[in-house]
Amino acid sequence: MDQIEALLNQLNGMVWGPPMLIALGAVGLYLSFGLRFLPWRKIPYGFKLLASSEAGARGEIPPFQALMTAMSATIGTGNIAGVATAIALGGPGAVFYMWLIALVGMATKYAEAVCAVYFRETDASGQYVGGPMYYLKNGVGERYPRLGKGLAVSFAIFGAIAAFGIGNGTQIHSMADVLNNDFQVPKMLTGAVVAVLVGFVVLGGVTRIGNLAGKLVPAMVVLYIGGAITVITINASAVPAAFELIISSAFNPVAAAGGFTGAAVAAAIRFGVARGVFSNESGLGSAAIAHGAARTNSPVRQGHIAMLGTFIDTIVICTLTALCIITSETWMSGENGAPLTALAFGSSFSGGNYVVTITLAVFAFTTIIGWSYYGERCWQYLLGERSVIVYRVFWVLAVFLFSSVKIDFIWTLSDTLNGLMAVPNLIGLIILGPLVFRLTREYKQEST
Repeated sequence: MDQIEALLNQLNGMVWGPPMLIALGAVGLYLSFGLRFLPWRKIPYGFKLLASSEAGARGEIPPFQALMTAMSATIGTGNIAGVATAIALGGPGAVFYMWLIALVGMATKYAEAVCAVYFRETDASGQYVGGPMYYLKNGVGERYPRLGKGLAVSFAIFGAIAAFGIGNGTQIHSMADVLNNDFQVPKMLTGAVVAVLVGFVVLGGVTRIGNLAGKLVPAMVVLYIGGAITVITINASAVPAAFELIISSAFNPVAAAGGFTGAAVAAAIRFGVARGVFSNESGLGSAAIAHGAARTNSPVRQGHIAMLGTFIDTIVICTLTALCIITSETWMSGENGAPLTALAFGSSFSGGNYVVTITLAVFAFTTIIGWSYYGERCWQYLLGERSVIVYRVFWVLAVFLFSSVKIDFIWTLSDTLNGLMAVPNLIGLIILGPLVFRLTREYKQEST
């Protein structure tokens, strides 16, 4: 295991080196400029579309459930444990770079959803399937057949494997960790119970997943935001200083203090971007798989809805988590991951750590469910619809096994596979960018 972890660390350093960080930001900026910063201007319009209906729309699940399914796969340990890890390893300045990658990532998420709906297909059972595999094959492949096919297969391979890291291993481990710390629940027991529950849901396919996500995700978001606002209100006097620390630390090294070992600016950038992408998944292409199943006839309409996921996930929820950790001064405690966030809540008001425990457990569960759909769609693209049951069995077994695997190994594995997923997706978005811009202009003309 030590040798494997050392190899992964080397690969992770290459995948998340300057080229990847520049690529994620550059593609996001390219799409933002091409869309004339539409995602920043149209946030209210996106929320308005959530409450409206579309007559005669085709697809598997309502647009709201598509967004909740995508958010069920993103709102999880990235918001609670990932933010804490970014601050623990990169200092408060890491939050600044999480904001930056999220702002440009809104355009990336928008473009992914537009392409997913525009190029989606129906499988042998008549269900709509979409995502990077299909817009790379059908979109990029229309102009560059061999490149499109190669990128589609590469994404499907990385996605099917990466799902076990970002969507399974990190989630069940964080859940088992907090339940063990706060309630002394054996980690293996958590793994066994969750595996049974996951098996029940994933066998129902995207309809059951969408129904569950549509109920659980909004309830847990309200609970977590309520707890975070309570912590921030209690520590309100420290909020201005927290924002000042975030901005100053983004451009200056942070000295060691308390249990914090110090961090260079390079660490703030690396962990801020990596954890930001881990949290909102903009650029990975994963959320496009859920939006590709949305019941809609308008790719642009679903793009407006999809971009809300990045905004809510990082700009809202991750920022609240960061303020809780920084204003409570627990970021200097030496803790890391979910225990650090729980410490921030628990040190601010009685029982606060249990809010983190409950929401993390549910968020992790919904993320496991959401990513099971992503992974099986990639698997289906590679091996056909009949083989999906095999993937589901492996998925349920992995939930049990990953509940007690070393956390550092899982984080490194997830980061590495995330980066590999992004490569074919970003190439595709660059090539398909002009199409996204054209479809957006046409939608605007039809709406006026």
